[in-house]
Amino acid sequence: MSIFSRFSDIINANLNALLDKAEDPQKMVRLIIQEMEDTLVQVRSVAARTLAEKKELTRQLTRMEDDVVEWDNRAALALSKDREDLARSALIEKSKVQDTVNSLLEDIARTDDQVDRLSSEIGQLQEKLSDAKARQASILMRERTVSSRLNVKRTLDSSKVDEALQKFDRYEAKIDNLESQVDAYDLGKRTLADEFRALENETKVDAELEALKARMQKQSSTTTASDDNA
Repeated sequence: MSIFSRFSDIINANLNALLDKAEDPQKMVRLIIQEMEDTLVQVRSVAARTLAEKKELTRQLTRMEDDVVEWDNRAALALSKDREDLARSALIEKSKVQDTVNSLLEDIARTDDQVDRLSSEIGQLQEKLSDAKARQASILMRERTVSSRLNVKRTLDSSKVDEALQKFDRYEAKIDNLESQVDAYDLGKRTLADEFRALENETKVDAELEALKARMQKQSSTTTASDDNA
Protein backbone atom coordinates (compact mmCIF):
# COMPACT_ATOMS: atom_id res chain seq x y z
CA MET A 1 0.00 0.00 0.00
CA SER A 2 1.28 3.47 -0.87
CA ILE A 3 2.63 5.60 1.97
CA PHE A 4 0.37 8.44 0.84
CA SER A 5 -2.65 6.15 0.94
CA ARG A 6 -1.87 5.24 4.53
CA PHE A 7 -1.09 8.86 5.39
CA SER A 8 -4.39 9.97 3.86
CA ASP A 9 -6.28 7.42 5.96
CA ILE A 10 -4.58 8.68 9.12
CA ILE A 11 -5.26 12.34 8.37
CA ASN A 12 -8.88 11.74 7.37
CA ALA A 13 -9.53 9.71 10.50
CA ASN A 14 -8.04 12.39 12.73
CA LEU A 15 -9.76 15.22 10.89
CA ASN A 16 -13.11 13.51 11.24
CA ALA A 17 -12.47 12.97 14.94
CA LEU A 18 -11.46 16.59 15.39
CA LEU A 19 -14.43 17.91 13.48
CA ASP A 20 -16.80 15.68 15.44
CA LYS A 21 -15.36 17.04 18.68
CA ALA A 22 -15.12 20.62 17.36
CA GLU A 23 -11.47 20.78 18.37
CA ASP A 24 -9.33 23.90 18.28
CA PRO A 25 -8.22 24.53 14.66
CA GLN A 26 -4.70 25.28 15.91
CA LYS A 27 -4.51 21.78 17.38
CA MET A 28 -5.83 20.41 14.10
CA VAL A 29 -3.07 22.09 12.08
CA ARG A 30 -0.38 20.95 14.53
CA LEU A 31 -1.72 17.40 14.41
CA ILE A 32 -1.67 17.32 10.61
CA ILE A 33 1.95 18.49 10.54
CA GLN A 34 2.87 16.02 13.28
CA GLU A 35 1.29 13.18 11.31
CA MET A 36 3.21 14.23 8.20
CA GLU A 37 6.49 14.35 10.15
CA ASP A 38 5.84 10.94 11.73
CA THR A 39 4.98 9.45 8.34
CA LEU A 40 8.15 10.93 6.85
CA VAL A 41 10.22 9.28 9.58
CA GLN A 42 8.53 5.94 8.90
CA VAL A 43 9.07 6.20 5.15
CA ARG A 44 12.74 7.02 5.63
CA SER A 45 13.07 4.06 7.98
CA VAL A 46 11.51 1.78 5.37
CA ALA A 47 13.83 3.21 2.71
CA ALA A 48 16.86 2.62 4.92
CA ARG A 49 15.88 -1.03 5.49
CA THR A 50 15.25 -1.51 1.78
CA LEU A 51 18.67 -0.11 0.90
CA ALA A 52 20.27 -2.39 3.50
CA GLU A 53 18.46 -5.38 1.94
CA LYS A 54 19.71 -4.35 -1.49
CA LYS A 55 23.30 -4.27 -0.24
CA GLU A 56 22.91 -7.78 1.20
CA LEU A 57 21.38 -9.04 -2.05
CA THR A 58 24.24 -7.45 -3.98
CA ARG A 59 26.80 -9.21 -1.80
CA GLN A 60 25.00 -12.52 -2.32
CA LEU A 61 24.89 -11.88 -6.07
CA THR A 62 28.64 -11.28 -6.17
CA ARG A 63 29.30 -14.56 -4.36
CA MET A 64 26.92 -16.47 -6.61
CA GLU A 65 28.46 -15.00 -9.77
CA ASP A 66 31.86 -16.04 -8.50
CA ASP A 67 30.45 -19.55 -7.92
CA VAL A 68 29.13 -19.65 -11.50
CA VAL A 69 32.62 -18.87 -12.80
CA GLU A 70 34.15 -21.42 -10.41
CA TRP A 71 31.82 -24.26 -11.50
CA ASP A 72 32.40 -23.37 -15.13
CA ASN A 73 36.17 -23.62 -14.55
CA ARG A 74 35.73 -26.94 -12.79
CA ALA A 75 33.67 -28.29 -15.66
CA ALA A 76 36.41 -27.25 -18.08
CA LEU A 77 39.08 -28.85 -15.89
CA ALA A 78 37.18 -32.14 -15.61
CA LEU A 79 36.61 -32.24 -19.35
CA SER A 80 40.32 -31.63 -19.98
CA LYS A 81 41.06 -34.68 -17.87
CA ASP A 82 38.52 -36.77 -19.79
CA ARG A 83 36.17 -36.78 -16.81
CA GLU A 84 32.98 -35.99 -18.65
CA ASP A 85 30.94 -37.25 -15.71
CA LEU A 86 32.53 -34.67 -13.39
CA ALA A 87 32.16 -31.99 -16.06
CA ARG A 88 28.45 -32.78 -16.33
CA SER A 89 28.03 -32.58 -12.53
CA ALA A 90 29.87 -29.27 -12.43
CA LEU A 91 27.65 -27.82 -15.14
CA ILE A 92 24.57 -28.99 -13.22
CA GLU A 93 25.81 -27.11 -10.13
CA LYS A 94 26.62 -24.13 -12.31
CA SER A 95 23.04 -24.17 -13.61
CA LYS A 96 21.66 -24.24 -10.05
CA VAL A 97 23.83 -21.34 -9.00
CA GLN A 98 22.89 -19.45 -12.18
CA ASP A 99 19.22 -19.87 -11.25
CA THR A 100 20.03 -18.32 -7.88
CA VAL A 101 21.85 -15.48 -9.65
CA ASN A 102 18.83 -14.83 -11.85
CA SER A 103 16.55 -14.84 -8.80
CA LEU A 104 18.84 -12.40 -6.99
CA LEU A 105 18.87 -10.12 -10.04
CA GLU A 106 15.07 -10.08 -10.02
CA ASP A 107 15.04 -9.33 -6.28
CA ILE A 108 17.51 -6.48 -6.77
CA ALA A 109 15.43 -5.08 -9.63
CA ARG A 110 12.32 -5.14 -7.42
CA THR A 111 14.29 -3.52 -4.62
CA ASP A 112 15.50 -0.77 -6.95
CA ASP A 113 11.90 -0.15 -7.99
CA GLN A 114 10.82 0.08 -4.34
CA VAL A 115 13.67 2.47 -3.54
CA ASP A 116 12.75 4.68 -6.50
CA ARG A 117 9.10 4.82 -5.42
CA LEU A 118 10.03 5.50 -1.79
CA SER A 119 12.42 8.25 -2.89
CA SER A 120 9.67 9.84 -4.98
CA GLU A 121 7.14 9.63 -2.14
CA ILE A 122 9.66 11.04 0.34
CA GLY A 123 10.24 13.98 -1.98
CA GLN A 124 6.51 14.60 -2.38
CA LEU A 125 5.91 14.33 1.34
CA GLN A 126 8.77 16.72 2.11
CA GLU A 127 7.28 19.26 -0.30
CA LYS A 128 3.85 18.91 1.27
CA LEU A 129 5.34 19.20 4.76
CA SER A 130 7.29 22.33 3.82
CA ASP A 131 4.15 23.84 2.28
CA ALA A 132 2.09 22.94 5.37
CA LYS A 133 4.63 24.57 7.70
CA ALA A 134 4.81 27.66 5.51
CA ARG A 135 1.02 27.99 5.55
CA GLN A 136 0.64 27.13 9.24
CA ALA A 137 1.46 30.63 10.48
CA SER A 138 -0.96 32.19 7.97
CA ILE A 139 -3.72 29.74 8.86
CA LEU A 140 -3.32 30.28 12.60
CA MET A 141 -3.21 34.07 12.16
CA ARG A 142 -6.40 33.98 10.10
CA GLU A 143 -8.06 31.78 12.69
CA ARG A 144 -7.12 34.15 15.52
CA THR A 145 -8.26 37.16 13.49
CA VAL A 146 -11.62 35.72 12.58
CA SER A 147 -12.14 34.51 16.16
CA SER A 148 -11.43 38.01 17.45
CA ARG A 149 -13.78 39.54 14.90
CA LEU A 150 -16.46 37.05 15.85
CA ASN A 151 -16.06 37.94 19.52
CA VAL A 152 -16.34 41.65 18.68
CA LYS A 153 -19.47 41.02 16.61
CA ARG A 154 -21.03 39.01 19.39
CA THR A 155 -20.18 41.72 21.90
CA LEU A 156 -21.61 44.51 19.73
CA ASP A 157 -24.77 42.55 19.07
CA SER A 158 -25.19 41.75 22.75
CA SER A 159 -27.77 43.72 24.76
CA LYS A 160 -25.22 43.98 27.57
CA VAL A 161 -23.41 46.77 25.71
CA ASP A 162 -26.57 48.85 25.40
CA GLU A 163 -27.39 48.17 29.04
CA ALA A 164 -23.90 49.32 30.08
CA LEU A 165 -24.23 52.52 28.04
CA GLN A 166 -27.62 53.21 29.58
CA LYS A 167 -26.05 52.82 33.03
CA PHE A 168 -23.36 55.32 32.03
CA ASP A 169 -26.09 57.76 31.02
CA ARG A 170 -27.80 57.33 34.39
CA TYR A 171 -24.51 57.79 36.25
CA GLU A 172 -23.75 60.97 34.28
CA ALA A 173 -27.23 62.30 35.04
CA LYS A 174 -26.70 61.66 38.76
CA ILE A 175 -23.33 63.45 38.65
CA ASP A 176 -24.91 66.40 36.79
CA ASN A 177 -27.58 66.58 39.47
CA LEU A 178 -24.99 66.54 42.26
CA GLU A 179 -22.97 69.27 40.55
CA SER A 180 -26.12 71.37 40.20
CA GLN A 181 -26.82 70.96 43.90
CA VAL A 182 -23.31 72.09 44.74
CA ASP A 183 -23.64 75.12 42.46
CA ALA A 184 -27.01 75.96 44.05
CA TYR A 185 -25.36 76.38 47.45
CA ASP A 186 -23.13 79.09 46.03
CA LEU A 187 -25.98 81.14 44.50
CA GLY A 188 -26.50 84.50 46.27
CA LYS A 189 -23.37 84.16 48.34
CA ARG A 190 -20.70 86.85 47.99
CA THR A 191 -17.22 86.01 49.10
CA LEU A 192 -14.59 88.52 50.25
CA ALA A 193 -13.05 88.36 46.83
CA ASP A 194 -16.42 89.15 45.28
CA GLU A 195 -16.68 92.27 47.53
CA PHE A 196 -13.29 93.56 46.46
CA ARG A 197 -14.03 92.92 42.80
CA ALA A 198 -17.24 94.91 43.21
CA LEU A 199 -15.34 97.84 44.77
CA GLU A 200 -12.76 97.70 42.00
CA ASN A 201 -15.49 97.75 39.38
CA GLU A 202 -17.25 100.63 41.11
CA THR A 203 -14.04 102.70 41.22
CA LYS A 204 -13.39 101.97 37.58
CA VAL A 205 -16.91 103.04 36.62
CA ASP A 206 -16.58 106.29 38.60
CA ALA A 207 -13.34 107.10 36.83
CA GLU A 208 -14.87 106.44 33.43
CA LEU A 209 -17.86 108.61 34.38
CA GLU A 210 -15.64 111.56 35.37
CA ALA A 211 -13.67 111.18 32.16
CA LEU A 212 -16.89 111.17 30.14
CA LYS A 213 -18.11 114.34 31.90
CA ALA A 214 -14.84 116.11 31.22
CA ARG A 215 -14.91 115.15 27.57
CA MET A 216 -18.47 116.31 27.12
CA GLN A 217 -17.74 119.58 28.92
CA LYS A 218 -14.80 120.20 26.64
CA GLN A 219 -16.91 119.52 23.59
CA SER A 220 -19.58 121.96 24.89
CA SER A 221 -17.02 124.70 25.47
CA THR A 222 -15.63 124.28 21.97
CA THR A 223 -19.10 124.56 20.45
CA THR A 224 -19.94 127.79 22.40
CA ALA A 225 -16.71 129.44 21.32
CA SER A 226 -17.43 128.69 17.70
CA ASP A 227 -20.90 130.21 17.94
CA ASP A 228 -19.53 133.45 19.44
CA ASN A 229 -16.99 133.94 16.70
CA ALA A 230 -19.68 133.50 14.12
